[in-house]
Amino acid sequence: MKSTRLLSVLFALVLALGISVGVVYPQGPDETPAATEEPEGRVPYCTEDIRAELEAQDIYIPVISKGFQHQFWQAVKKGAEMAAEDCGVTITFEGPETEAMVDKQLEMLQTALDKNPDALAFAALDSKAAIPLLERAQEEGIPVVGFDSGVDSDIPVTTAATDNVAAAALAADMMAELIGGEGQVAVIAHDQTSRTGIDRVDGFKTRIEEEYPDIEIVDIQYGAGDQLKSTDLANAIILAHPDLKGFFGANEGSIIGVLNAVTELGMEGDIVVIGYDSGVQQMEAIRAGTEAGAITQDPIGIGYYAVEAAVKALRGEELPEVIDTGFHWYDATNIDDEDIAALLYE
Repeated sequence: MKSTRLLSVLFALVLALGISVGVVYPQGPDETPAATEEPEGRVPYCTEDIRAELEAQDIYIPVISKGFQHQFWQAVKKGAEMAAEDCGVTITFEGPETEAMVDKQLEMLQTALDKNPDALAFAALDSKAAIPLLERAQEEGIPVVGFDSGVDSDIPVTTAATDNVAAAALAADMMAELIGGEGQVAVIAHDQTSRTGIDRVDGFKTRIEEEYPDIEIVDIQYGAGDQLKSTDLANAIILAHPDLKGFFGANEGSIIGVLNAVTELGMEGDIVVIGYDSGVQQMEAIRAGTEAGAITQDPIGIGYYAVEAAVKALRGEELPEVIDTGFHWYDATNIDDEDIAALLYE
């Protein structure tokens, strides 16, 4: 099982890649099931020969995500499982019950390292808190691949993720266009500690400040990705700012909270709502016109390329520092287009 460990230490390694979609499973590790499909438009690294080689080595790669409560993470899980099947390795996939549980995620990381894995894929809830444990992984010769949300360290050999600054800047551009270039807007994001939370707020805020002087961001709040908490925050913001023209929700839980508040207050059509990711409620809101549109990532790809990158690292392959998994704007006009629909999850 450890026959590749020495090989991995001999090679200089850099960042990897990923995609994601999903269905809700119970929290906790799951053994790898069989996969039935590849991410569209991608050429798999693992040939039949590579798969046979890795199966003989009994490779184990724990995949630790930021949570289990959103369909997004189930999509990432699906991609990771597909890569594990293609490459002939065993993975577990787990995450804390909520994205506010940094300590729980760190416990999962420590437990995973105690099992002496061959490699590790990790999406950090806190971009700094996990560094001591990742230093331990580095000392033990365990390649670490970041996915979705990186860490403030050069320890990961690669990170498979969306360019969240650029994606949120696009959301800001669409907001400006849809509200006529002026007015008050607000933001609800998931947290101020993960790389995704930081980058999405910064990307949106910076683009508005630099390009749209007649638009004012009146409030930015953080709901921990929790729909109920985000609903309460959005209600309070709307009531405090009766002239609010736009609202950006920076992840699935955040935008569902915004949609709930807009509906509860009877503000459908009065506030331009822009979201992130997908899910049934958000997709229905876009089709109904309650939500103007959203940014979609490639969640299945994030999971797939995180595991594939870990395999490449174990085999001594050179990796890019970052694997940009891409993003797209979608709304009622293109939600059913083939290239967009393939990236959305229910």
